[in-house]
Amino acid sequence: MTDNHSAIGKQTEQLPPLVSTIYVDIQNTHLTQILGSQLLEFAKFQGILIEAKVYYNSLCPAQVSAKNKLQKLGFKCIDVPCPLKNSADNQLMVDCLDDSYSNRPPDTVILVSGDGDFVNSVRNLKDRGKKVIVFAQRGNVKQKLKELVGSDFHFLDELPSLVAPKTQQQIENVQCHLTYNEAVEYLIEAIKTALSKGKGTGLGFINNLMLQLFPKYQGVTFVGQHQGKTFSRFSELVKAAVKDGKIRLQDQQLFVIEADKLSA
Repeated sequence: MTDNHSAIGKQTEQLPPLVSTIYVDIQNTHLTQILGSQLLEFAKFQGILIEAKVYYNSLCPAQVSAKNKLQKLGFKCIDVPCPLKNSADNQLMVDCLDDSYSNRPPDTVILVSGDGDFVNSVRNLKDRGKKVIVFAQRGNVKQKLKELVGSDFHFLDELPSLVAPKTQQQIENVQCHLTYNEAVEYLIEAIKTALSKGKGTGLGFINNLMLQLFPKYQGVTFVGQHQGKTFSRFSELVKAAVKDGKIRLQDQQLFVIEADKLSA
């Protein structure tokens, strides 16, 4: 399926623009296999998951046992067999920094640790425009870290309640529809978001971005009604919005008309 003929509310072959990486400090948190599975599910709602990494010390039997359970779920387990304190934490911070400068840096970093050693790293990531979500164990979290991430801080035992509503929402969205005005509003907001991030605004990219930004758009089978018509293809919606003067299509890139007027 090409970008020009992508279905309304469906992901195209092009990867969604928002991606995330998980970093787990297994020494600081007790991440069970069930919570690990829920964490992976939570990450999917943030965008494409690049990688989920667990940092452990093989000199500690308890950490080895914990990482074995997570490894079965697909976590990449990184052994830091060093007797020095904070050696695994230091490796996690180095990898996180390296990943942020890679060819495909994450838009969202999910850190599983309540350790105050990560405060500066989290601050640096946020200064660089990254979204940082922190999960920590109750009774084992530094207040500075909690305050730094604000509403993006969660305790691990909250994962079931964070995942369940989103999963249910996806089910409820199946076979639903949007009004034309709602869809155009989402379309314009997605274009503005892409441009603010310096991204391209091709049809496939914008369709995927709408999926990321607006849960109500996920699973939509058609948009209607507009002048007696319904649309089941994203390209059809775009053509109607262009015809109505809501957006502009040039060289297969989308632009917002009102933004054009402001820059004129």
